[in-house]
Amino acid sequence: THLVLNVKQRPLDNLAIRQAIADAIDRSLITERVYKKQAQPLYSMIPDTFNSYKPVFLTSYGDGNVDKAKEILTKAGYSKDNPLKLQVAYPAYSLTREQIANTLREYAAQKLEGIIQIQPQPDESATFFANMAKGIYQLMLLDWYPDFGDADNYIQPFLSCAKGNADGCQQGASQSQGSFYYSDRMNKLITQQRQEQNSSAREKIFVQIQELIAKDVPAVPLVQNKDYAFAQKGIQNLQIDPILKLPLWQVKKG
Repeated sequence: THLVLNVKQRPLDNLAIRQAIADAIDRSLITERVYKKQAQPLYSMIPDTFNSYKPVFLTSYGDGNVDKAKEILTKAGYSKDNPLKLQVAYPAYSLTREQIANTLREYAAQKLEGIIQIQPQPDESATFFANMAKGIYQLMLLDWYPDFGDADNYIQPFLSCAKGNADGCQQGASQSQGSFYYSDRMNKLITQQRQEQNSSAREKIFVQIQELIAKDVPAVPLVQNKDYAFAQKGIQNLQIDPILKLPLWQVKKG
């Protein structure tokens, strides 16, 4: 689950504001209050099940770095009397994302002393996904299950842009996912990792991609679910594969 930031909408077109949001996020609070610890903090768009995972948001921003967030926002002219007002949109059917949005709202009011005001914005599913691509929302809560077990599936569908410029993505994945992020370097890195056949070299490209995400902040990773499979005694080889399926042909009686 991650937070998408619309880099074309004010004030999120200001990199410093996006970085302040990244500083402020407290993932441990979310995993405890929303997931009851049945999830773990995530510090990259790529899950830690991949060798290429690098916790770039932890090293760059920490977790719940409230003082740094307030410092940036104060310099940008925000205060308790002139708060940064942000709408967090999500599909209304998702109770989990509703809880995350409400947690962020209360957290901002208490820990950030009102310098940020979060307004949860639930929308009917079809409306939500249509509005994402139109650039209507400031912030969006999205969750993602991979189509296949490769790190590319957590990067290309969110960050590539077929047509864009300094004003943002006009056509491509980042436009359809609501961030409108455009980076010529990101596009080149995505193409390089898709063509690279050496696994070690490819992992190094993914590290560069993750570092660029942390620098530009078109999205902020939040949590990674913990998934479980249960079986009666006497059942062997029950496991969840990388794309969250149960390979039943491996299951045997013990």
